[in-house]
Amino acid sequence: MEHALSNATLSELRRPRTYPAVSVLTPTHRRGPENAQDPVRLRNVVAEAKKRLEADPAVPRERRVDVVRQLDQALGEIDLAHAEDGLAIFAAPGEHQVWSLSRAVPERVVLSDTFLTRNLVSARASERPFWVLSVSADRVTLWNGGAERVTEHHAFGFPMIRTRENFDAERLERIGDMPSTFRDEGTRHFLRDADTATARLLRAAPRPLYVTGETAALSALDDVGSVARDAVHLAHGGLAHGTPDAVWQAVRPLVAAEARRSTEAVTHELESARGRRAFAAGVDEIWQSAREGRLRLLAVEENYRVTVRDGGGDHLVPAESGDLDAREDIVDEIVEQCLETGADVRFVPDGTLGGVDGIAGVLRY
Repeated sequence: MEHALSNATLSELRRPRTYPAVSVLTPTHRRGPENAQDPVRLRNVVAEAKKRLEADPAVPRERRVDVVRQLDQALGEIDLAHAEDGLAIFAAPGEHQVWSLSRAVPERVVLSDTFLTRNLVSARASERPFWVLSVSADRVTLWNGGAERVTEHHAFGFPMIRTRENFDAERLERIGDMPSTFRDEGTRHFLRDADTATARLLRAAPRPLYVTGETAALSALDDVGSVARDAVHLAHGGLAHGTPDAVWQAVRPLVAAEARRSTEAVTHELESARGRRAFAAGVDEIWQSAREGRLRLLAVEENYRVTVRDGGGDHLVPAESGDLDAREDIVDEIVEQCLETGADVRFVPDGTLGGVDGIAGVLRY
């Protein structure tokens, strides 16, 4: 199952496909007892997708057989033991993908000529992704961080490893001379290469960066390069050779503190916008502003959901979930629209926005 959604991957997912491009969404659960229902629910929603394909006269038999096979292959790749809050299955002639999402999704089957990506976009925006660079004298490891986990990331030359021919880590550990290790020209050249690789990474995928390592390692990295100087430093050795859980437990307090600072900054910016009449709130007003490209900042409470339908004209009206013309995922549509127009999207804890019904924004004009 896929987790990390890059801009390039999103662009590829959005391109038109030969009809039918099937999108299957289903909520999942991380823990019991709720997760006991996930296997049955997953099989049922995939069965519904197959039924829709069978009943669609616009789908030739050969193409239908291909897409059904893609759905079956996708189903076989899903490991619900590692489920998060939702799944998205995409299947089209000759291809399929499975995405694990850290944000709940409505159960849904859509046949179109493009995949339904707005829930992936919303999940990425809410996840607050970050990078962790773990540094030692013989290994530099890159970790991809998100909601409640990190995973090792193999790209841009990471992990970077010094060979035993050029570096005897065991001997240096025996003599206990770690500071001089990082004054060694070979080590500094190794760290300079790591700095260069990190710079390329951040240009391609800019995110907050946390750097872990012994104090001497952090100092040496700062000396030979520039990328890590603006990162958050954590003097914690051993993580370059560590497990994902060890890295997550080490950086978790820093990530939580950064989330609190980010929330405080958002609430301050919203209050300031009120004073200069650049404030918008409520799903109807926010939806109109998003479509016009007027939102500079969108703030959404983590679990805010609302079902609406078009009320005629430019307004949305409340609707019941399951209604034929209901838009179950209007908040995710707003998030995707805002990201398309370059707005800064922030998800904040429930209750942060007070009396504005879970969604607010700052206008560009």
